[in-house]
Amino acid sequence: MTLQRAAFVQEALIYGTPDMPPLTQTLEEVQSELEENLGVVALDRTRMVGALRARVDGDLLLVGRIAIAPDRAGEGIGSALLEAVERRGADRGATEAELFTGSLSEANIRLYERVGYAETQRVSGDDGTEQVFLRKRLDQGRRG
Repeated sequence: MTLQRAAFVQEALIYGTPDMPPLTQTLEEVQSELEENLGVVALDRTRMVGALRARVDGDLLLVGRIAIAPDRAGEGIGSALLEAVERRGADRGATEAELFTGSLSEANIRLYERVGYAETQRVSGDDGTEQVFLRKRLDQGRRG
């Protein structure tokens, strides 16, 4: 919970609003999501420095809630988490991964493109920004 909030405060500052699901979720909601979905975490000894959740829907891996400790950003944690969850999704039959971020989240978009995601769609929001959807073909050769 602490990691998620610390990571998404940065996003709230970019968008000028604290009214985002990662900041308003209850602990029970987060626990439920973690139990029901694929998820991976990055640990530095006993400290959680990164986490993300995903779920398989047919042949699509839906990736979300990527949270990296702000003091550890830029160390490759996000890339490693994405790679780990993509392997888990491919092992469960997903052939493609999809995620989204806000159009003002330029660092997120750069990360996703750097690890092989390509923009597929933009959806306008009420606040003048857009949700940017990106997809990546998963390497089925890793399964097994």
